[in-house]
Amino acid sequence: MEIQEITSPGGIKAWLVEDHSIPFTALSLMFKGGASLDAPEKRGAINLMTALLEEGSAQMDSVAYAEAIEALGASNRFDAGDDALTVSARLLTENRDAAADLLRQALTEPRFDQDAVERVRAQVQSVIRNEDTDPNSIASKAMAKLSWGDHPYGSSVNGTAETVAALTRDDLIDAKNRVLARDRVVVAASGDINAEQLGQLIDKILGGLPEKGSVPLPEQAKLQLTGGVTLIDWDSPQTVVSFAQPGLPMSDPDYFAAFVADHILGGGGFASRLMDEIRDKRGLTYGVGTGLSNAVYGETWVGGMASANEKTAEAVDLIKQEWDRFGESLVTDKELNEAKTYLTGEYPLRFNGNGKIAGILAGMQLIGLPADYVNTRNAKIEAVTAEDVQRVAKRLLHSDQIRFVLVGRPQGIAASN
Repeated sequence: MEIQEITSPGGIKAWLVEDHSIPFTALSLMFKGGASLDAPEKRGAINLMTALLEEGSAQMDSVAYAEAIEALGASNRFDAGDDALTVSARLLTENRDAAADLLRQALTEPRFDQDAVERVRAQVQSVIRNEDTDPNSIASKAMAKLSWGDHPYGSSVNGTAETVAALTRDDLIDAKNRVLARDRVVVAASGDINAEQLGQLIDKILGGLPEKGSVPLPEQAKLQLTGGVTLIDWDSPQTVVSFAQPGLPMSDPDYFAAFVADHILGGGGFASRLMDEIRDKRGLTYGVGTGLSNAVYGETWVGGMASANEKTAEAVDLIKQEWDRFGESLVTDKELNEAKTYLTGEYPLRFNGNGKIAGILAGMQLIGLPADYVNTRNAKIEAVTAEDVQRVAKRLLHSDQIRFVLVGRPQGIAASN
C-alpha cells in the first residue's frame, strides 16, 4: 500500500491512499484527547457535544441538516472516545465540495439548539441507565476505576446521570473549544482524490477551527491496578468475570512477542489455551478471551468471561494456573505457527474499503506509528520466536498481578486486596 504524506497549504498534515476506481472519498479526522479533555465535574460534556454536531449547523436546524446531507449522498459520523473525537465522512466526487462545506459547518458552526440538546441528552441518559443495569458494563466500569482512578480512563465517556443532567449550552461550547482545534487533529483519506485536492479539502473543512485547543492534552495515565478479587453483588445465576493486569506499550521491544503470546494464551478464540482448558475440557464457560488493550495514555492486558456461580471459582483458578504456566516452557511449534498464520493473514483483510483504510491510517497517526507500519507489521510478527514468547511471558504474566472483578454471586471465592 502506497501512503502519501502530505501537508495542506494551511499547514495541516494528512495521509492519503489514492483509489480512483470508485467516485468517492473516505475521510477520517481524529482530534487527540477526545473525551479525556472533559472539564472536572463535567464528565460526559464532550460525548454529548459530539452527538450534537450532526444536529444542525449555521442556518440549518437538525432536520434541514440531515436532509442536506442525504441530498448529496454523503455521510458524516461523529464519535467520542477517551483517546480521540473521531469524524468519519464519505464524500462523493461529483459534489465533494458541497459535502465538505456541510462537514465544515458541523465542526465550526454547531447550533446546540435547546430542543436538540434535550433530545440527545435523554438518549445519553437512557444509555447510562442501561449501563447501570448491565453486569458486563458494571464490571467494565469497576475495572476502569480500579485501573485508572481519577484519570478520565477511570470513568465512562458518557458521564453519570448527575453530570449529564447538569450540562448547559455553555458547557457544550466549552467542550467544543477543548477538543476541536487544528493543533490536535490527525487526518487520513482514501479514495478518488489526489494530494493537491486533499490539501484544499482539509483546509476548507478545518481552516475555521481555532489553531489551538483551550486546554492541554491529558497527562499519561498511571496504572493503579493491584492483584486481587473485587466482588460486586448481582442477583444472577451466573457471574461476569473481568480481569486485567499491567500491559506494555507498542513501543516496547517485546510488544510483538506479547501480541503473539496473547493469541496463544487467550486471544485466539477456540485455538487458545484458556478456551481449551476452561471451555472445551471442563465446560465452565461458553467463552473466555484476552487481549492487549493499548490506549494513547496507558495500557493493560485484559480478559473476560462469564460462568455459573458455582463454577466461577474453579474457572478463576484455571486462569491463574494458565497465566503462571505459560512462561514455564516454550510454546509448541504448532501453536507458534498457527498464531503467526492467523495474525498475519487477518491483517490485510482489515483494509477492505476506503472507509476502513482511512480509519486505520488516522488511528496509526494518533498512536504515533510510522506510515510504513502497514508494510512492516507482519514481518515483525514473523520474526517472533518461541524463546521471545517465553521471555515476555516470564516478564509479564504473573497471576498475583491479576485483578479480577466478579459481578454476580459466585460461590467459593472471596474478595481480596
